[in-house]
Amino acid sequence: MSDEENYNYLLKYIIIGDSAVGKSNLLLQYTYGEFVEEYKNTIGVEFGAKNVDLDNKSYRIQIWDTAGQECFKSITRAYYKNSVCAIVVYDITCQDSFNSVSSWIEDCKNYSPKKVYIVLVGNKSDLEERRQIPTEKGQEIADKYGIAFFETSAKTGDNVVKIFEESTKAIAKRIESDFYDLNDEDCGIIKGKKNIKVSNEKPSGGKHKRKFC
Repeated sequence: MSDEENYNYLLKYIIIGDSAVGKSNLLLQYTYGEFVEEYKNTIGVEFGAKNVDLDNKSYRIQIWDTAGQECFKSITRAYYKNSVCAIVVYDITCQDSFNSVSSWIEDCKNYSPKKVYIVLVGNKSDLEERRQIPTEKGQEIADKYGIAFFETSAKTGDNVVKIFEESTKAIAKRIESDFYDLNDEDCGIIKGKKNIKVSNEKPSGGKHKRKFC
């Protein structure tokens, strides 16, 4: 079994926010430790994945990076379904992107599972001299919605890993407390192969493969 298949739980994440806030670079920095200076619009969705090990368990984080343009909203909304975690990103140097945060959070609440874990991220903290959004304003919005908040730099990597590690820890605690119904395909979590118990009994019915889209 490969490392990619060898996990206890598969968690589906979605990254949302306006265009040019750095969503794709957050994904790239987290999964490969890389940053692309030249900006390119995401067309539809992009995908990345990485394993996080916590307390002798492995969590496979499956991350969907979505397009921020209005014309792709219908496509983006299709990826809210089955997401256990939504990362809402704005650019600390762009007031317009911050003004859209509440709309993105409300969109997430409307189209994602009710128990979705939401994280607010103010990106591009390396551009402090161009900052338009004080840290306190980001925290204020996070407190209003009762969600986690981080400021990051996809360029330097500052706090990028922390977003995913801390959210995975929170979701892991929820799993342990039976917060989610893991038999519900819409919860955004699938048990991995490490959870499969070997049995000598013959199956009574046909094969069933669970979809995760």
